[in-house]
Amino acid sequence: MKTLLLTGFEPFLDFTINPTMKIVEELHGQEIGSYKINGKILSVDFKRAGEQLLEYIETIQPDAVISLGLAGGRFKLTPERIAINVNDGAPDNFGDNPVDELIQQTGPDGYMTTLPIRSMVERLIEVGLPAEISNTAGTYLCNHVMYQALHYAKIQNKKMLSGFIHMPASHGLAIQHGKIPSWSHQDLKKGVSTCIQVLSEHD
Repeated sequence: MKTLLLTGFEPFLDFTINPTMKIVEELHGQEIGSYKINGKILSVDFKRAGEQLLEYIETIQPDAVISLGLAGGRFKLTPERIAINVNDGAPDNFGDNPVDELIQQTGPDGYMTTLPIRSMVERLIEVGLPAEISNTAGTYLCNHVMYQALHYAKIQNKKMLSGFIHMPASHGLAIQHGKIPSWSHQDLKKGVSTCIQVLSEHD
């Protein structure tokens, strides 16, 4: 049995619910395909989130990493194609708001995901869940942790697969915000489970 490190984030900015957190907690310890899932929650903290992720990778030694993030306003599940070497955006949960800051001083401009994202999107659509590949993970914490994991795998010459999936808001979050598209928790969880199953089949 292989190990999958599955990460989500705590609530942030004006999103008092983060559906990735509940999904990661519920999938922790489960087996999907050839993977046993080890779920961890990351801080919304530019100075700490990447370090947390790398600490989990060092401790768990996963065969693959999938990080999840909320993209309030998106209406499809969107596996990310690329992470770029930039921190920028709204303040994190500790008030830090870097501008045009490099994630890794000597790192490349970007890293392409090593997850089978095309196959993931095709399977999600087959099971009735709207999905498409996203070509921008932004420059906030989601992009940050995606870049950090891929950079680590490259520098350490590890065969660890890694990437990021953005998801829409949950219904509870949409009720709070009023005018953002939303999915049920069960459909969000089904989408993540489907992507893990596809990953297992492609190993």
